[in-house]
Amino acid sequence: MRNTSKGFHFYIIGIILLTLGIALTILSKLGASPFDALLVGLYRTFGLTIGSWEVVVGLTMILCNALAEKRPPEYIALLTSLITGFGIDTWLFLLRNFLEPTNILPQYSCLLLGIIFTGIGVATYLQSSIAPNPMDRSMQVISKFTGWSVTYSRALISLILVILAFFFSGAIGIGTIINALLSGVLISLFLPYLEKIRIKSLHKQTT
Repeated sequence: MRNTSKGFHFYIIGIILLTLGIALTILSKLGASPFDALLVGLYRTFGLTIGSWEVVVGLTMILCNALAEKRPPEYIALLTSLITGFGIDTWLFLLRNFLEPTNILPQYSCLLLGIIFTGIGVATYLQSSIAPNPMDRSMQVISKFTGWSVTYSRALISLILVILAFFFSGAIGIGTIINALLSGVLISLFLPYLEKIRIKSLHKQTT
């Protein structure tokens, strides 16, 4: 029970940091990640909020994954989309009036901080197994059916998302490229440190 509680802490803290990073990259106006660029495009085209589209797209991925694998939908994965969507909207509401980059240096600072927080956030919530991420599950499904590596599967999903974001006037820009190049590297960089923190926290609970 204590291990589950600690895992939940990693899950919530990770998503708080992740959604802060997403909000910062969106506010930089230099381009968001392929997934978030699509969310912004759907928001610009149809209304609602960016966080709401996080839930809609997440549910769509859950249903597509279920159809591909011919199994019941993994609705627990929707929990991550719901919390992430709420976090994105909350951070955008809190930061929009205080953080409006007006020249190139603050914009790039905002973008890089966003990518860093995103990397730390993902590395943190991966320390728990509370609920899977719909996009990560889609990546695994593609890898399973094609025999491709996770890297190529994720690249294919990113390409599809960028194409969709383009048609919906999404937040595509230099930041999208920088995000794609750095996010995986930063997650790999932070993962070992977060794993050590998780192991130490578990050790303290058992002593």
